[in-house]
Amino acid sequence: MTEEKETQASGNRSFTLWMVVAVLVIGFDQLTKWMILKWVPLYDKIPVNSFINITHQRNTGAAFSFLADAAGWQRWFFVTLAVSVSAYLVYWLWRIRGEGQVTLAAGLALVLGGAIGNVIDRVLLGSVVDFIQVLIAGWPFPSFNVADSAISVGAVLLIIDALFLSGKDQE
Repeated sequence: MTEEKETQASGNRSFTLWMVVAVLVIGFDQLTKWMILKWVPLYDKIPVNSFINITHQRNTGAAFSFLADAAGWQRWFFVTLAVSVSAYLVYWLWRIRGEGQVTLAAGLALVLGGAIGNVIDRVLLGSVVDFIQVLIAGWPFPSFNVADSAISVGAVLLIIDALFLSGKDQE
């Protein structure tokens, strides 16, 4: 095999790996949401310790319930937005597949998996299932889920990559 074909094969394996990461995030997100839907009644809270509750909440909006009180149009707006962003993330992962940008690729894969996990909820349920509630000094932080966590960690990785890694070898 020529060096170019080896590089292409390595890049394709890298792309596949990051797609598997995204699928694992989606799978774990949907499994945990299914468990909440099955075993935790809506609005119930199960204390885990002094700063975490397991709860069952529904969010028709975006982060921090942004637009949750809108007339219903936000459901398909957020679906369209997330599907469009997800398509671009897949394209971006494909473009960088042979470049060894692990931090960037990991961030993109986590955001992709989280976005699709929440899209599934919006399409099937009309809202996103949130179930992790953190208490800060006794006050509840807005509830979130595995998809939201993946998006947050992915965003941090993208910021780290942008600030410290990508493009630094050209300077």
